Amino acid sequence: MDKPVALVTGGGTGIGAACCRALVAEGFHVGIHYRQSEQKAQALLAEIKDGFLIQADLSNIEQIDEMIAKIKNALGRVDVLVNNAGQSINADILSMKMEQFDEQRALARGVWYLTKRVLRQFMIRKSAGRVINVSSVVGHTGNAGQIPYTMEKAALDAFTKSLAQEMAGRNILVNSVAPGFIETDMTEELPKEVKEKIMAVIPLARIGKPEEIAEVVAFLAKKGSYINGSVIHVNGGLYGG
Repeated sequence: MDKPVALVTGGGTGIGAACCRALVAEGFHVGIHYRQSEQKAQALLAEIKDGFLIQADLSNIEQIDEMIAKIKNALGRVDVLVNNAGQSINADILSMKMEQFDEQRALARGVWYLTKRVLRQFMIRKSAGRVINVSSVVGHTGNAGQIPYTMEKAALDAFTKSLAQEMAGRNILVNSVAPGFIETDMTEELPKEVKEKIMAVIPLARIGKPEEIAEVVAFLAKKGSYINGSVIHVNGGLYGG
């Protein structure tokens, strides 16, 4: 396939869906990965047209291998990997069960393994590629009731910095985009008073839009040739890094 290919995990909803739209606008053929949101992923594909659907549970290594094999056989390339998929299992440290903690942490293992497979099968062979990790401001500020989630997001930014060093000399750029509070299904469920408290500490006095994260992701996917090993904060001034 002549057109560059971008794979977006968790691409069917929220920030992932916005990234898929932005990447298509930049000329990419986009893989919309999903775990359970098949209907939303199908609707997005019908909207953007220039893409394909791929299903996998990223906590399952065998399913990641199957996903990579399908992409290799069908397209033969992945030029940009956007590690966007995430989940948040909320509970304080005293009430969270071990299986909940393990479920949250399994996704971090999946991100590591998927990236490893994409690098080996596609990017290193061409000595070219971009890996963009979507982390979170809470990986830097912390957030009560979300310890495993904040650990995962902090680890993702550390992963970015270490992987950028490991890929030195291979023409593969690795960066993170760390959103603040963004209009997604998760923030939509917050009570009005909670949203007001959040906005009170954001200098721009509003919650961000998924498209405002996606435009930074698209920039890193196509441009930003001297940006590497960086965490770019997009949070309306809530946290400066």
